[in-house]
Amino acid sequence: MVLIAIISLCKKLLKKSAFISASVLLVGVANAETPSEPGWAPQLLGMQATIIYQNMPAFSSPYEGPQSLTFKNGEGHGHTETYGIYLGSQILPRLQAYLDVEQARGNGIGHAVGLGGITNGDVIRQGSTDLGQNPYIARLFLRYLIPLSRETASVERAMDQLPGEEPLSRIEIKGGLMAATDDFDQNRYANNTRIQFLNWGFINNTAWDFAANTRGYSYGLLVSYIRPSWKLAYGIYKMPTTANGNEFDHIGTSSGNNLELTLRPNQEGTVMRFLAYYNTGRMGNYEEAISTGQATGMEPDIAKDNRPGRHKYGFGFNVEQPLADAGETGAFARIGWNDGHTEDFAFTEVDRHLSTGMQVSGVHWGRTEDRLGVAYVWHGLSPEHREYLAAGGTGFLLGDGKLNYGLEQIFETYYRVQLGQYAQLSPDFQYIQNPGYNRDRGPVEVYSVRLRLSY
Repeated sequence: MVLIAIISLCKKLLKKSAFISASVLLVGVANAETPSEPGWAPQLLGMQATIIYQNMPAFSSPYEGPQSLTFKNGEGHGHTETYGIYLGSQILPRLQAYLDVEQARGNGIGHAVGLGGITNGDVIRQGSTDLGQNPYIARLFLRYLIPLSRETASVERAMDQLPGEEPLSRIEIKGGLMAATDDFDQNRYANNTRIQFLNWGFINNTAWDFAANTRGYSYGLLVSYIRPSWKLAYGIYKMPTTANGNEFDHIGTSSGNNLELTLRPNQEGTVMRFLAYYNTGRMGNYEEAISTGQATGMEPDIAKDNRPGRHKYGFGFNVEQPLADAGETGAFARIGWNDGHTEDFAFTEVDRHLSTGMQVSGVHWGRTEDRLGVAYVWHGLSPEHREYLAAGGTGFLLGDGKLNYGLEQIFETYYRVQLGQYAQLSPDFQYIQNPGYNRDRGPVEVYSVRLRLSY
């Protein structure tokens, strides 16, 4: 009953969080212009521009469906450009506000369909709505800290992080427009497509169908209890009304609930994260879509089976292990599972996830700021999801018309060259076995180069 009451309260607060975030930030900016309130002035926390070019040579493709990865008609080439400016304001001693404005342009290879592990994490799928390529507000949220100890630690200026001192033990509350991935399933070595691995399979646990719109953001409320050796976080976020959609459903009838326990058990820097999620939304059921298709003599259509109040749940485990060079050389692993009865709805079409890899510091060959990354991921589908695709069904990313099922396996390696203080250049190679879980297609090779400028 207590948990139900907490969730109910969070849902009520979430309805107001976006308005509160915008109002407080605007008030802070307005007061920043008054000399008597200099502490309210927004600070520039950073700027970045990332350009990624990818080339996918021809591969074996005996047949294709509406959502197949293809190299035809120029779709074997793709590039993306993302630009961002990140601002923060210290509204009160314990209250901060953040505003991120971004712009995304370009398209991924094959229009970013046909894979569970999309090859470029900066690709924005258009979904059911043409989002355009104009600047947009990516994040707009408040962060409130409640100290639980006098001991503090210094934090440096970073995106969505004002510099200063923060208590080692605290309660942290965030509300507004943000991304669930900002606070859950973090990993030091595999979490950022702009400086680390490019493939979705190494950015996050792909079996975690986190609530988000097409761009990856949602209105949410996060409460974290933080101690030096552990952290417990609960977050609730709005769900889209359709798979890969850009419009949000009502928080009273649909939501994405996430609970994560983070442990730091030793002095070697080991970090373990245990994640559970439970989504409620207007989703389809694979078995019912198959039954409807058989009864009507038509191909199953999960989109036509959408019903409000359906549920999806899953679990994830995430570990990072520093090995040398003050943690700049280290290894990581993730494992994920979801029930697979209800459709994959917001992130990608993956029901089973296992990945592992490592980062190596360039200090060993005289390039202190360079990094080398190597990783491998296995993606799988639930039996119901496989049967749906084999019967000719399509999801928001997959659909070859039929399916000779096999685990989607992706190898990726990159080398990040530091060019002065503000620029990085990263060649990248990906090898994909059974793209879209289909043994009849592939293998696929993807060659990439990434240029990043940041301040």
